[in-house]
Amino acid sequence: MSEPIEWLIYRGAGEPHEGIEQLPPPPPWRDFGGRGAPAPDEQDGDGSADRRLGGYRHIAELHRPGAEELEMINAALYLRRPLLVTGSPGAGKSTLAHSVAHELGLGRVLRWPIVSRSALQDGLYHYDAIARLQDVQIAAHGAAAGAPGAESAQSVGSYIRLGPLGTALLPSDRPRVLLIDELDKSDIDLPNDLLNVLEEGEFAIPELERIADRLPDGEAEVLDDDGNKVKVRGGRVQCRAFPFVVLTSNGERDFPAPLMRRCIHLELGRPDHQRLATFVRAHLGDEAARSGDDLIAHFLERSRSELLATDQLLNAIYLTDAAAPAGRDRLADLLIQRLDRPR
Repeated sequence: MSEPIEWLIYRGAGEPHEGIEQLPPPPPWRDFGGRGAPAPDEQDGDGSADRRLGGYRHIAELHRPGAEELEMINAALYLRRPLLVTGSPGAGKSTLAHSVAHELGLGRVLRWPIVSRSALQDGLYHYDAIARLQDVQIAAHGAAAGAPGAESAQSVGSYIRLGPLGTALLPSDRPRVLLIDELDKSDIDLPNDLLNVLEEGEFAIPELERIADRLPDGEAEVLDDDGNKVKVRGGRVQCRAFPFVVLTSNGERDFPAPLMRRCIHLELGRPDHQRLATFVRAHLGDEAARSGDDLIAHFLERSRSELLATDQLLNAIYLTDAAAPAGRDRLADLLIQRLDRPR
């Protein structure tokens, strides 16, 4: 007997219909909101904390870390050292950064997602030389036609935008939280390239250093990663409060010893039933956690011998709860496929 298709939005029948109107609201971790630019004092203008921590975080015992986890987080805060967090996918590595920022009131988490092409420069700042060249050419044509528009040294800052790491190192009284996500996906050079910046807490912007003597008070205005204009003096950025830096890794590679000795290392183990239930409750509410308790137990049983991610569990509980298909367990197994071996 075929399964009832009431929950199916796309039916593969080839006939246009208005079924998209029946689509329920997105799961909280996929609700992007489309908000406008956040105010500078907003805690979470882009909604990233809600997606990471869960829309029901006010009714959940959210992120109750164990004793060792608490100690390592606080050691990193006290020592002003980066925290290197390793663990399997979905273990809560990235959530840790958002949890610290939320509890300590440290504003939006600055996130630098690492890919194989990521370089130190990407995290520090971007200088748009092409846009500046175009503007110089336009100004030159305008001047030839008798219109004002000669470029000044002050305008160079208009073509510079600080990256997440550069913004985290801006001088401030309170530290920012910087998440350098999935560092193990970088090329071989990036971990070593990070050493000096993380050790010294400062970096130079050569494009501004060269003209610092021609700038008023040696300062230029640039954009930061939040989209705000900030002043850089003498072409150098030097932190006052060292940021709380969280480096995450899925354990796919080893890191050089010089980086390891500059970091506090925390390894997150496999979550137990209570922590998974809290995780589900934070994102989907009490009812979903109760109705999905059997899926949580089955997930834990499979995770003893298979590599699984907790976001797979969230997907399965949300879909089986929202759509309530007849083949609930079969659909959950299709969504929770092992990551260490293709099926």
